[in-house]
Amino acid sequence: MTLAIFDLDNTLLAGDSDHAWGEFLVDAELVDANSHRQQNDQFYQDYLNGELDVYRYQRFALSPIAGRDPEEVAAWRKAFMNSRIKPLYQRKADELLASHRDRGHTLMIITATNRFVTGPIAEAMGIEHLLATEPEVVDGRYTGDIVGVPTYQDGKVTRLREWLEENGESLDGAWFYSDSHNDLPLLKLVDNPVAVDPDPTLEQYARDQGWPVMSLRD
Repeated sequence: MTLAIFDLDNTLLAGDSDHAWGEFLVDAELVDANSHRQQNDQFYQDYLNGELDVYRYQRFALSPIAGRDPEEVAAWRKAFMNSRIKPLYQRKADELLASHRDRGHTLMIITATNRFVTGPIAEAMGIEHLLATEPEVVDGRYTGDIVGVPTYQDGKVTRLREWLEENGESLDGAWFYSDSHNDLPLLKLVDNPVAVDPDPTLEQYARDQGWPVMSLRD
């Protein structure tokens, strides 16, 4: 098995699904607009700076669905997919995924964004394997907390190593595509790291290392 691993936000998608979820909640008047937007924007800036408290952020992101009726939450997510995520799909990303499928590679998304948001996106992209931050569910309802190691920075490496061990696979010949310096721990681990529309820190590091730098933006 040769793994082709992809970050999601600002890599396969032309935007950030986590931040978009917060904007969706504000525009749908499902949260207090001013405070939620302010916190959402600050958390996103913390992420860009590599300073995100991922546990605190995930509690914030999941709090609006905590304890809610599953059917109500499912309806919110369907509306979110249609209004916020579909416009972020990229033709060149589809072509890149297809090129790896044609080579017989196994596709995987590893994203710091929680599975509630990203599960339907991976499914829509036809990507079977998803490692994401896992929301806690008790008696069929989200609690607002997470379980296990969040897939952020070194956590991506931890979770991937667990997956490889559980599935008897290795990283031999693996690819990883990302836009963010937060993903340097995993980029440094694979045989084929690729910077995709990278932030300035990652772009400089990639060029210094001689890694490919590419764009999926039209």
